[in-house]
Amino acid sequence: MDAVKKTAEDIKNLKIQGARSIAIAGLKAIKEVVEKSGFKQEFIRACKLLESSRPTAVALYNAIEKIKKQKSLEEIDKLIYYFENVGSLIAWNGYKLIKNDYTVLTHCHSSSVVEIFKKAFEKKNKFEVIVTETRPLYQGEKTAKELSKAGIPVIYIDDSAPGHFIDQVDMLILGIDSVRKEGVVNKIGSYMLSILAKENKVPVYFVGEIMKLDKRKKFVIEERNPEEVIDPGKLPNVKIENPAFDVTPWKYVTAVVTEKGVLKPKQILRMFK
Repeated sequence: MDAVKKTAEDIKNLKIQGARSIAIAGLKAIKEVVEKSGFKQEFIRACKLLESSRPTAVALYNAIEKIKKQKSLEEIDKLIYYFENVGSLIAWNGYKLIKNDYTVLTHCHSSSVVEIFKKAFEKKNKFEVIVTETRPLYQGEKTAKELSKAGIPVIYIDDSAPGHFIDQVDMLILGIDSVRKEGVVNKIGSYMLSILAKENKVPVYFVGEIMKLDKRKKFVIEERNPEEVIDPGKLPNVKIENPAFDVTPWKYVTAVVTEKGVLKPKQILRMFK
């Protein structure tokens, strides 16, 4: 269980980021438990601990629920393989959306989004990406570094600046933490950016694997430590809130790029029936 505890802690502390990376790390930790103790009490405890580490990261939850039903190492290996390789399928389906001379706005960090940009660049598409800093943990910095290292032109901006740049933007591409009937759950600020894009007739694409479909009835937006935003001592008697995610309603979503293709909202919503 030591590996499971460490993995859960790393997920909580954002040492492991991104729904796909979280799923892979969680599955590998579970596999270690199963190889030692089988599908007994240790397995059940490991599942509970990992499922509670980042409740919004539904991909890991869905994978664990599959393992609970199948109870086989083969299923664990299949799921690890799926998460390790699904990004290339998503990138193949999404890169054609980025045309020559496009300026694309993105927010936070998503391995699937980065892979789409890299695939488009590999196919000789000429474009630039505007990346928001993504406070309070500045997760956009990771995106900017990865894209710049790949040779893709990047503009890095303050979270408050997208409205200034929106008339230069041809499309908005965002990652996904989970997909629900209400809309797409992603990093806080995604909803605001989607409204901005819609108001300016800029298409809004979210990117992620089908395993992020969230059919759970209970859903809670993760509230992170206020100290990520500011030292509470600087604002005595002030309530500081730090929600990690928001939900973008379907009316602001043009399509969702998945391993099964670029799907319209109505196609995604059929999956909930």
